[in-house]
Amino acid sequence: MEINIKNLSFDQNGLIPAIVQDAGTGNVLTLAYMNKESLQKTIETDETWFFSRSRQELWNKGETSGNKQKINKISYDCDADALLVQVTPLGPACHKGEKTCFHNNLYENEAPSQDIIPQVVAKIKERRENPVDGSYTNYLFNEGLDKILKKIGEESTEVIIGAKNNDKQEITNEIADLTYHTLVLMELLHVSIKDIKDELKNRHVETDKKNKL
Repeated sequence: MEINIKNLSFDQNGLIPAIVQDAGTGNVLTLAYMNKESLQKTIETDETWFFSRSRQELWNKGETSGNKQKINKISYDCDADALLVQVTPLGPACHKGEKTCFHNNLYENEAPSQDIIPQVVAKIKERRENPVDGSYTNYLFNEGLDKILKKIGEESTEVIIGAKNNDKQEITNEIADLTYHTLVLMELLHVSIKDIKDELKNRHVETDKKNKL
């Protein structure tokens, strides 16, 4: 399949920078380079292919490690000289085993919170797989479904009370509590954040598109 890429501006070496982003968390995973051939193969295979400037050859991310990146979307910037490649990573992006190549902090004023839900999900999963004495999360898993459902019921009621009190901090705290216990329930029943996102997309995005036709 021939892909029309005539709108893109490749540099004098025939390359274009590709920023790879985790479609689920929004985290930037790596910065690599593509030429026309690697971009073509990326689109055809739905996996990231890049051009190695040091080896002067194409390479398929995860070909040897298994840490492939499945394509969700490819966009280009206003000058058409850079790509944003949104992917679902099937393993660490960095060759050092880190989730992202950008794991070294040079300066930080305030820690970003856009990926806090995946971090909490990962911590809940870790607690379930590797229990820790005194862990509240492990207490919930040990007590089982009925206890978790009871807590969700209690937190839902407290959200309602907080809303009726018209207290922003109170409602923020209670929604955070409800979110946490819901995530514990999701882990117990093997429901992922992606499952929820996909359902919301089907209900509120895809439906809107159909209604506009």
